[in-house]
Amino acid sequence: MSGAALGIEIVVVFFLALFLLHRYGDFRKQQRMVLFGTLLAWYLCFLIVFILPLDVSTTIYRQCIIDQEKIASEPTTGQFPFINTTRNASVTSTKSPKPCYKPWSYIPNGIMPVFWRVVYWTSQCLTWLLLPFMQSYARSGGFSITGKIKTALIENAIYYGTYLLIFGSLLIYVAVSPQWHLSWYELQTIGITAANTWGLFLLVLLLGYGLVEIPRSYWNASRHGHMLIKTYFKASKLMTEKADAEENLEDVMEEVRKVSESIKYNHPLRKCVDTILRKCPVDYQEKMGRNMDDYEDFDDKQNTYPSEKSLVKLHKQVIYAVQRHNRTRVQWQILLQQAIHLEDVAKNETSSTHQFVHSFPSSEPTGWFSRYIYTPTVEWYWECFLKRWFYRLLSLVLAMFSVAVVWSECTFFSTYPVLSLFAVFIQLAERDYNYLYIEMACFLTIFFLCICVYSTVFRIRVFNYYYLAPHHQTDAYSLQFSGMLFCRLTPPLCLNFLGLIHMDSAISHQQKEQTAYTSIMGSMRVLYFIANGFYIYYPMLILILCIATYFSLGTRCLNLLGFQQFMGDCEMTSDLIDEGKELIRREKRKRQRIEDGENRRREWKERYGNPREEYTARNRGSHEMKETSYSDTVNPNTNRQAKYSRSANRAEKDCVELLQDAEPLDFNADSLTDNPLDTDTGRHIGGRYLSMSSSRNRIFDDV
Repeated sequence: MSGAALGIEIVVVFFLALFLLHRYGDFRKQQRMVLFGTLLAWYLCFLIVFILPLDVSTTIYRQCIIDQEKIASEPTTGQFPFINTTRNASVTSTKSPKPCYKPWSYIPNGIMPVFWRVVYWTSQCLTWLLLPFMQSYARSGGFSITGKIKTALIENAIYYGTYLLIFGSLLIYVAVSPQWHLSWYELQTIGITAANTWGLFLLVLLLGYGLVEIPRSYWNASRHGHMLIKTYFKASKLMTEKADAEENLEDVMEEVRKVSESIKYNHPLRKCVDTILRKCPVDYQEKMGRNMDDYEDFDDKQNTYPSEKSLVKLHKQVIYAVQRHNRTRVQWQILLQQAIHLEDVAKNETSSTHQFVHSFPSSEPTGWFSRYIYTPTVEWYWECFLKRWFYRLLSLVLAMFSVAVVWSECTFFSTYPVLSLFAVFIQLAERDYNYLYIEMACFLTIFFLCICVYSTVFRIRVFNYYYLAPHHQTDAYSLQFSGMLFCRLTPPLCLNFLGLIHMDSAISHQQKEQTAYTSIMGSMRVLYFIANGFYIYYPMLILILCIATYFSLGTRCLNLLGFQQFMGDCEMTSDLIDEGKELIRREKRKRQRIEDGENRRREWKERYGNPREEYTARNRGSHEMKETSYSDTVNPNTNRQAKYSRSANRAEKDCVELLQDAEPLDFNADSLTDNPLDTDTGRHIGGRYLSMSSSRNRIFDDV
């Protein structure tokens, strides 16, 4: 098994990163460079988290070997026992060292240092050099690779210039100061320490939020009423954002239309306009194509044409507007499904049949899993009874983990006595060399820390510039920004974990074998005030942040600044909940009308058949009869009969087409009284032809 565990985890972590990228990114539409950079950043960060427990168990085994060698090298005082006068016990002076057992996941010497060096420096090059450049490149509106590279270099000039200025100032200071005689290794350690210090500063902020919010989110998920009200609140806010995105798209498309009409087909900038048109939605492309006269030449008279710089700006606006419009449209459909499901759960909770009934059953055929295992009865017990208690139990377990993390963060600097709970667990397992328990404990601990930090990264939203939206709706800028954050947060997170279990000698001040990961980070004693000050006392700030998150101080501050947040004791929140409830009700009525119309149309076809097919067969037979009559006789009476037969066929055709096209009217009694908005405006709904209603694919576009 030597090295096999390392190879297995490398493959598993790759597919995990690929799955997450597929969930948030779009493999078909986004650039390959963006997808590769994000995948590499996520993969390296997840790899550090999964491989670190193997490094810990291997280090403990090497420490055992070193202890045995020390015991074997100590001289013995004799082979005969002596009498202990204090306790009258016979004690021998010889020592019998405990045998060391090689862990099942043991990694040979020399592999881990090279592995950590490659992973760490690759991730740092990504987060500080490549990903910022790729962000600007993907967001650029240039029409060529050279133009995009030029724009990216200009935008990152200040970014890279600041780094060079700081690094150059430090080099000059070190060269001038006589008391500083730093080698290349020490300069490298200072750079690593500076990067980890910045990451630890952000890590504590995100960890303090996640330690409270994740257990609370699962506890709130067990409260169906609370989740339904919060979904109404989200629906109201999302509808406002969706309307804003549609209006922004309309404005941008109007600008594109004007540019497309002014720049004709033989203009030098026409290919730039064609590139912009290809980024527009299909319906807008067809509309602009119909209004375009390709036969009209441009002239160099006094007509004013947009410059290439303005087209680059317009191209960038089109990409942003289309991405935002598609994201809000997909999010609205997903949120509508969630609201309908929560309303179904609330209705089925009082059901006496214990059969889960959906308001809108799925049109897809049921599979074997739903037919034999996840039956309506099983679904009722899970959705209405078991799911609630499962989430509550999970919330309590996560809350216990959070309390243990907060306690250990505030006490991990104490080595005598050992107060960190995770250090106690690891040391107890270390006595018996239970490597499997050590690896599982390390993995669960660091995995919980990563969930608290990474989930906060996935949840936060910086206006419309950074937002990780699932279902392939995340833009390139947000994907790469998340990769930058992961690469900056993972190394200090791992160092903080090693400090919690007392495996970092720079913090625990113990003469123990260092892990291969710590040896790559370098000795923090080069910067004494950081190793003995910032790294030890700054994590204690987590306690204050957890208290602030528990009382929702951040949410209240954002609400005071004008950013509407979900708060139960706010009047504006109540208004938004009522508005969202009415929006969901309106969408449900629209979907119900569409389904009723389809059912009536299906019943009409089953009862009367397909009139078009009957008419086609009848018309073919009459046509053959007319040809026969024309060939047999040519008298006027026959011509007159043929004329009348054609007239009769035409009238019959019109009647059949009217019968086919005239769909049943939808006089739903609920639709006349359920919508208070239509009643207030005095607009009578009445019946509608279902052929004039929205199609299934665009039932949310006219809200």
